[in-house]
Amino acid sequence: MGLLNGKTALITGGARGIGKAVALRFAAEGADIAFTDLALTELTDAVQAEVRALGVRCVAYAADAADYAKAKEVVSAVCQELGRIDILVNNAGITRDGLLMRMSEEQWDEVIRVNLKSAFNYTREAAPVMARQRCGSIINMSSIVGLGGNAGQANYSASKAGLIALAKSVAMEFGSRGVRANCVAPGYIISDMTAKLPEALKEQWIAATPLRRGGTVEEVANTVLFLASDLSSFISGQVLRCDGGFRG
Repeated sequence: MGLLNGKTALITGGARGIGKAVALRFAAEGADIAFTDLALTELTDAVQAEVRALGVRCVAYAADAADYAKAKEVVSAVCQELGRIDILVNNAGITRDGLLMRMSEEQWDEVIRVNLKSAFNYTREAAPVMARQRCGSIINMSSIVGLGGNAGQANYSASKAGLIALAKSVAMEFGSRGVRANCVAPGYIISDMTAKLPEALKEQWIAATPLRRGGTVEEVANTVLFLASDLSSFISGQVLRCDGGFRG
C-alpha cells in the first residue's frame, strides 16, 4: 500500500522480536529504516538484509539506547545518512523480574535505565528534528502492565507506565509543531522476551485473554504502523492496547 513512502523510521532495539517485526512492516510500506542494537552482529546483518530486500534503505547502529551521548550520535548519523526522521519507535526494553521485597537496587535501576531513560534520550534528540520538519510520529512501546501493574514486575511496570506519561507530555509540548506521540500497550505477545516465562504464567495470561491466545509480533507491528502512518493523523497522546481484550 505504501503507507510510509518517503518516510524514515528510527527503531531502538530493532534486531529482534517486536522491533524487528516493526522494521520489516515499515519497510514493506516504503519507509527507510534505521535501527539500533547493543552490537553489530550477524543478527543485525541479517535484519538489514531482510529490510533491504524490500527495496528500501537500512542502516544499523551499535548503541546502548540508555546512553544519552550515543543516542545523540545516532540521531545525528541518521539525519546525515538518511536525510530525516519521520518516525521514532522507542522499543528498547529488558525485564529483571522479582518480587519487590527481593528486588535489588541494580534490578530496579537497570530496567528504568534501559526501558524509560532510553525513550527520553531518543525523544529528546529526535523530537526537535521532527519539529523543524513540522511533522513526525513518536511511538513508545509500553505494556498493559504499565496500565494495571503486575506482581513481580514493579520495575518493568513502572518503566512502562513512565513511557505512557512521557508520550502524553511530548504530545502536549510538540503538538503545535505537527509532532504526535502515542503508546502501544501489548498484552501477552509470543516473543523471545516472553518465551522464558513460566508455563503456568503463560496459561494464566491466555486464560485472561478473551481471544484465548497470545498475540504475535506481527500483530503488534500492525498496530505500530497505524500510529506511524497518516491513518492516525489526528491521534496523539493516546494508548492503543494490542492485547486480545485482556482482562487483568
